[in-house]
Amino acid sequence: QVQLVESGGDLVQPGGSLRLSCAASGSIVSIDSMGWYRQAPEKERELVAAITSGGSTNYADSVKGRFTTSRDNAKNTVYLQMNSLKPDDTAVYYCYVEVLTSRADRYLEVWGQGTLVTVSS
Repeated sequence: QVQLVESGGDLVQPGGSLRLSCAASGSIVSIDSMGWYRQAPEKERELVAAITSGGSTNYADSVKGRFTTSRDNAKNTVYLQMNSLKPDDTAVYYCYVEVLTSRADRYLEVWGQGTLVTVSS
């Protein structure tokens, strides 16, 4: 079994920065893709950023140039550095990993519990 623990959500003023972290633990054999989704009130969940095991990244158009995702494979951790935050970035941010465990024969998608980011003056 794999658990994800997220941290870093907070209240921040417009123009400010936050760094989210998501650490995976458990019976991990290998992790493929890692990334972040977000869901704002009354909106659908949307992909924010993703990073492959090789380090290739993908971003939503709305965050390009402001957000950066990275990963530390030794720590099974993915990060989301968010700069120049806007009120529209307010949402619950969920991390995910595609993970191969010792009990499975295929990669499974595991989600974090979510962390709230509020951008407001």
